[in-house]
Amino acid sequence: MAFRRRNKSYPFFSQEFLIQNHADIVFSLVIFILIGLMFEGEVTLYQYGWRDWATILFYFFITIILHAVVQEYILDKVNRRLHLSKSKNTKFNESGQLCVFHLVSSVWSFYILITEGYLFHPSSLWENYPHVHLRFQVKFFYLTQLAYWLHALPELYFQKVRKEEIPRQLQYICLYLLHVSAAYLLNLSRVGLVLLCLQYLSEMGFHIARMFYFTDESHQKMFDVWAVCFVFTRMVTLTLMFLAVGFGLARAENQGLDWDLGNFNTVLIRMTVLLLVCLTQSWLLWKFIRFQLRRWREFRHEQASRKRAAAKQTPRPLKRDSLGHHENGVIKAENGASPRPKKIKAP
Repeated sequence: MAFRRRNKSYPFFSQEFLIQNHADIVFSLVIFILIGLMFEGEVTLYQYGWRDWATILFYFFITIILHAVVQEYILDKVNRRLHLSKSKNTKFNESGQLCVFHLVSSVWSFYILITEGYLFHPSSLWENYPHVHLRFQVKFFYLTQLAYWLHALPELYFQKVRKEEIPRQLQYICLYLLHVSAAYLLNLSRVGLVLLCLQYLSEMGFHIARMFYFTDESHQKMFDVWAVCFVFTRMVTLTLMFLAVGFGLARAENQGLDWDLGNFNTVLIRMTVLLLVCLTQSWLLWKFIRFQLRRWREFRHEQASRKRAAAKQTPRPLKRDSLGHHENGVIKAENGASPRPKKIKAP
């Protein structure tokens, strides 16, 4: 999706400026309104229902517009300066879009955790379950998350992603949709907020490191920093899930399945949730190990290439002759004199 190019600029607040930029002005007002919706003035509690699909569809279209704005006004300008190849250009755009989304989502989720008090009272993540009633900012956060990952599906077509890249991107898009939907529908929104905040911070580190790597392939240290954050995120995720779902909900008094009250605290559902999280974390660790092994092989190959290049540039010493040594292409004797040439008798 691309916006109309403007070849001429006009003074601010002139009639020509308003006519030319009226769409961007109105869109900016819409963005300010959406940002204002992230902060609620009075406490109002909401529940999820089938009408959420209308809200998700609205933010689905808003997200497509925001995607195009980031692409044209930020990423395209950077790409024109870097002159990347087509494959690197596609991955750079992917990382750039996800960096913006992960940054906004991690800051937003962290703000909710602070204002709701979940961060300082970990037991509130599973106490008083089911958490059916949601404040507006929590409900708005989950609806925008679903809208973003749904919009990522048509963006595969809009961005002209290569066929070999589509399965990889479909994997993490579907996983995000599955986990966000499960946390929202099973009334595990509090635990989901913490896990999404950690996951987005870890993924943002990876995509920042990848963008710096595309600008200069010598920038590899940021991948080491991301590796530490990745392992830490996996450990905290598994620990928190077993603490909240495996122990916290297992000791709750309201055991049983009740669709009307939104209670899904049964052994089968708890084990299914834990199994889903464990399988996802194992799959991410497997991909992480493969990525680190590929980096190690590339590093060893690069070191071997440098050694071979250095060996070719080093001049080889000339072999010493039994009669003396070579000097300027002429054989010299031990005393520095040239040996007498041997006379060849004519037949």
